[in-house]
Amino acid sequence: MPSIAYVNGKFSSIEAAVVSVEDRGFQLGDGIYEVLRTYRGRLHAVEEHMRRLFRSLDAIGLKHSFTAAGLEKIICEAVKRAGFADSLVYLQITRGATKRTKEFPKATEPTLVITVRKLELPSAAMREQGVAILTADDIRWQRCDIKTVCLLPNVLVSQQAKAAGCFEALFVEKDGTVNECASANIFIVASGVVVTPPLSTRILSGITREEVIALARKNGVPMQERHVTLDELLAADEVFLTGTTVEVLPVVKVNDRPVGAGKPGPVTQRLHELFRELAG
Repeated sequence: MPSIAYVNGKFSSIEAAVVSVEDRGFQLGDGIYEVLRTYRGRLHAVEEHMRRLFRSLDAIGLKHSFTAAGLEKIICEAVKRAGFADSLVYLQITRGATKRTKEFPKATEPTLVITVRKLELPSAAMREQGVAILTADDIRWQRCDIKTVCLLPNVLVSQQAKAAGCFEALFVEKDGTVNECASANIFIVASGVVVTPPLSTRILSGITREEVIALARKNGVPMQERHVTLDELLAADEVFLTGTTVEVLPVVKVNDRPVGAGKPGPVTQRLHELFRELAG
């Protein structure tokens, strides 16, 4: 089955898809993106992703004529053409192609890119044994709540994590405040209470994060949204990641130090089971 691309009204293979060399997303990182997935061909949480997409567009002042219904229709057609049961959908909107300039261009149409690939999930071994993460100084800008394509800090710490044999990198402020990972939100479990950092301009409002918080509260699992310190995280009974591509993934080691008993904990496993029931 082919991986599919859609660029400004045209479907093609990903290999045949092209955008202008003067696209502002390519030259300036002037754009936003979303990542969605399907379960057995069905888009998951598409309304929530669309709401976040339009919040990001508004936040960077990108003028457009897109609608959530119109974008969903294109995504569904791309998913259908690709034919994968479990797909990874990437959607990117930039401020368009024009002569390179820092200020907003006049009368330039946005560039819309959508790609659909077969989703590669964490292995069964990762879920059964857990993963390792490392911490990194948070060198990002002050609007991490906008899902922008400017991801160089995430790229650098992700490479650092890979070189160290870790699955993810965790951004931590100079004062020890934990924010989020390069590609996921972070949770801890301490004395039976699930805790995750609160929404702010320093973290992204993850769709899976919101779903897990709601599932915990609905099912009687004590849940708090508050600031978490690195010391708290290192002393936690359990740590886990949430995200579109990882769902709920246990962390068993941070900076080569074991988390709790050094194996996935019961609260993490329960929340993943609840999430899978929700996702269908």
